[in-house]
Amino acid sequence: MQKLNKIDDIKKLISDEKIVLLYFSTNDCGICTTLLPKIEKMLLDYTEISSAHVSIDELPVVSSEFSIFTVPTVLAFIEGKEVIREARFISMDILEDKIQKYYNLIFS
Repeated sequence: MQKLNKIDDIKKLISDEKIVLLYFSTNDCGICTTLLPKIEKMLLDYTEISSAHVSIDELPVVSSEFSIFTVPTVLAFIEGKEVIREARFISMDILEDKIQKYYNLIFS
């Protein structure tokens, strides 16, 4: 998962790639540091998904740009449109089910 710290880079990724998963966190969020490796591991099964980690501490403007009110937050975009939004208490099973449905729809 690449780390992005410029809003233009995030917007370019969303517009250029078919499926994008963005993971938003802060440095002082314990749950965020625990969840990140689980998401990275899950994404190994979905090779066509482009992903990025964005630190709200390093780029505070993303909070308003993407309406992020709590962390961790996971957003998924398909062809530039937001289709998944999970925040705070994120179930990996539910998140993966949602991702798998969209992934299979597009790539199967």
